[in-house]
Amino acid sequence: NGAICIQPCSPSFHGETSFVCEDRKWHMLSDACASLDVQSLFQVRPGHGKPGDGAKHLGAVNQNCQADFSCIIPDILSSPAIPGNIADIVELLKKISLLLSENVTRGKMQGYSRIANHILNSSIISNWAFIKDRNAGSVLLDSVNLFAGKLLLRNGSESIQEPFIATKGYSIHRNTSGKSFDFSMEFNSTGNITGHVVIPEEELLRLPRASKAISVAFPTLGAILETNQLDPALVNGMVLSVSLPEELQNILLTFEKLDKLEQGRAQCVGWHSAERRWDPRACEVRAHSLTAVVCACAHRRRTYRSFSILMAPAAPRSPLLDYLTRVGLGLSIFSLVLCLAIEAVVWHHVTKTEITYMRHFCLVNIAASLLVADVLFILAAIVHNTALNYQLCVAATFFLHFFYLALFFWMFTLGLLILYGLLFIFFKITRSVFLVAAFSIGYGCPLVISILTVAITEPKNGYLRSGACWLNWYETKALLAFVVPALSIIVMNLIVVLVVVVKTGRSSTGEGCKSRDLSSMIRVSKNVALLTPLLGLTWGFGLATIIDSHSLAFHVVFALLNAFQGFFILLFGTLLDRK
Repeated sequence: NGAICIQPCSPSFHGETSFVCEDRKWHMLSDACASLDVQSLFQVRPGHGKPGDGAKHLGAVNQNCQADFSCIIPDILSSPAIPGNIADIVELLKKISLLLSENVTRGKMQGYSRIANHILNSSIISNWAFIKDRNAGSVLLDSVNLFAGKLLLRNGSESIQEPFIATKGYSIHRNTSGKSFDFSMEFNSTGNITGHVVIPEEELLRLPRASKAISVAFPTLGAILETNQLDPALVNGMVLSVSLPEELQNILLTFEKLDKLEQGRAQCVGWHSAERRWDPRACEVRAHSLTAVVCACAHRRRTYRSFSILMAPAAPRSPLLDYLTRVGLGLSIFSLVLCLAIEAVVWHHVTKTEITYMRHFCLVNIAASLLVADVLFILAAIVHNTALNYQLCVAATFFLHFFYLALFFWMFTLGLLILYGLLFIFFKITRSVFLVAAFSIGYGCPLVISILTVAITEPKNGYLRSGACWLNWYETKALLAFVVPALSIIVMNLIVVLVVVVKTGRSSTGEGCKSRDLSSMIRVSKNVALLTPLLGLTWGFGLATIIDSHSLAFHVVFALLNAFQGFFILLFGTLLDRK
C-alpha cells in the first residue's frame, strides 16, 4: 500500500500495524518493522488502504501533516541514518517537492529542512557511500531547490536554519540596493564555516517587477555529490544554491575554505544536474586568499522561444517548440520578403482596377506587418536572453504588441473588403476614402490599444511578464489587450469565410450535375485555403493554449499553424494568384 519502513520496531510504535520487511536494503535489526503510511501524506483516496493498515489513522491528520509534516518527522528523526533509510528519505523528499510544493509556508519549510538535515549530518556522511543510487546527492539538491524556490516570504524575508541546511529568502525589486545572504553554519565539532551571496545592484535594475531570491546553504553536501568525472576535485567549502528570477544572471559568492592549509589552486564551479558533474564554465574566481574564495557566477538557463507565448499565459519549456519557432519564423521572414518583392515588381500589372488595388494594398500591409512583427519577436527574445536592460524590453514588447495587432487589423480590413465586394456590388467607394479607412483601422486601432496598455500597466510594473519580453498575464492580464482583439477579429473573419462559401457554392445548387458539384466543392475548398492564412483563422487555435497552457500538443499545433504564416501568405496570396 505504498508504506515505507522507517525504523526497527520500538515501544513508540505500539498500536501501529507491523509487517515483514521484504527489502533487505534496510539493514533492519528486526524482521518486523513499524509501517509509516507515507501515502496518506499525499492525499490517497479513501478505500486504497486495507482495514488496519494505518491509512485511516494517518488520513485523519492529513491536512495537519501536510502543513508541517509533523506526523512523519518524529519517526524519521528517531530512525538510524543507515544507507537504506537515507535512500528512501531522499525519495520521500523528492515526492514532497513534486506533489506538495505549492504555497510553501515557513512551517512546511521547517519540517522539510528537519528531514533533510537528518541525512546531511556530518556524523553520518560516510554512510552515503553505500547507497546504491550514485545520483542520490544530486536528486536531494534538485528536490531542495524545487521546494525552497516556492517558499512564501512573510514581511519581505524569511530565514530557516538547521545545523546542516539553511534557507534564506528576500523580496527584491528594481529599487533595492544590492542584496546579500550571509550564512554561518556548523560543519563539525571543531567550528563553523561561512558563506556569502551578493546580488549586485546593477543586476536588480533588470527586474520588471517585485520578485524574490532564495538561497540555500549546505555545509556537507559537497562530500555527497558524486560526479561522473574521472578525476573529481575536493569540495573545499559549503555548497550554495541560489534561486533567482530569470532576468538576473550574475551573482557573487564568497566561500570560506574548510581546509585553510590547502595551498592548491582554487576553482569556482557550478553543479550540472543533468550531466552529474561540476561545470567550470558556470563560475570564475574573482578573488582568492588563504581563507576564502570569491566567485562570480552566471545564473544562465537555456531559454526556449515558443511562438505560442503570444497568446498563452505560459508556454512549456520544450526544445521541439524552440525548433519549430526558429524554423517557422525563419521561413516566414524569407517568404514575406519574397512576397513583398514580387508585389513590388508586378504592382502596376495587378492593380489596374479599384478592387484589385484595394486587395493588393491590404495584402502588402498584412505581409509588411507580419514581417516586422516576426523580426521583432526574434529581437525581443535576444533582448531577454542577453538581458540588456528593462527599458529596452518594454520598448520591444510595445512594438511587438503594436505590429501583431496591426497584422490582425489589416486582416480584418481585408475581410471587410471581401464582404464589400460580395454584398455591396453597386456601392462604390473611392480610393481616397478606402485609404483613410484602411489606415485608421489597420494602424490607428493598434496604436491606441498599445499605448493604453503600456500606460495603464507599466506604472504598476505589470506590463511585462517574467521570463520574456511580452505582455503580462498573471498580475495585470495585460495579455488580454492582444488576445481579445485578435480573437474578436478571428470570429468576424470566420463569418466572412462562411459568406464566401455560401456565395461561391450557390451556382451548383439544384443543377443535379455531379461534375458541377465537384467543381463547386473544389472552388470552395480553394477559397477557404486561400482565405485561412490571409484572414488569420489559424490563430483561433490560440484559444486552446489559453484554456490549457500546460499542454505541449496544443502549443506545437499552434506553432505549426502560425509560425509559418508568412510562407502560407506567399503561397496562397501571391504564388497561386494567376495574375
